[in-house]
Amino acid sequence: MNKRTLLSLAPVALLSACGFRLRGVPEFAFKSVYIAAPTGSPLARELQRTLQGSGSPLQVLRDAALMPTAEVILDLLQEQQERVVVGQNASGQVRELQLRLRIKFRLRTPTGVEWIPETELLQQRDISYNETIALAKEAEEALLFRNMQTDLVQQLMRRLSLTRAAS
Repeated sequence: MNKRTLLSLAPVALLSACGFRLRGVPEFAFKSVYIAAPTGSPLARELQRTLQGSGSPLQVLRDAALMPTAEVILDLLQEQQERVVVGQNASGQVRELQLRLRIKFRLRTPTGVEWIPETELLQQRDISYNETIALAKEAEEALLFRNMQTDLVQQLMRRLSLTRAAS
């Protein structure tokens, strides 16, 4: 082998030595999940799409009539968007906002056995504000809320894949 080939293989050897591996298909300790959430919940819709598109054999149920057949029930107890003023100029005009997306959930069986007790997840982002470009800042806020929602769905996916049946 020449030096160039050896040098090109060095990063691969280093990555495998540190334990790095690509995230594969998530494995869940349950075969079916019912997502109990308000019908118009954008977070529930994204979670459903993400679970169904994960490549795992997990069956995602949203029809209330099928709830008793689900192995576990994911209750989305709260989904709250907050917009808090954190900075003002000398004349009292808003200069900085903090956007927060807070969710509360729990995972349980249809008989009431909790696999994950009530848990709160929070995402927050800081954003500058200028009233002269309020329309652009409104669009930026909407984009940040969507990004926070995606981050929360990914956190939920990781928690669900790490969950094991309660003894």
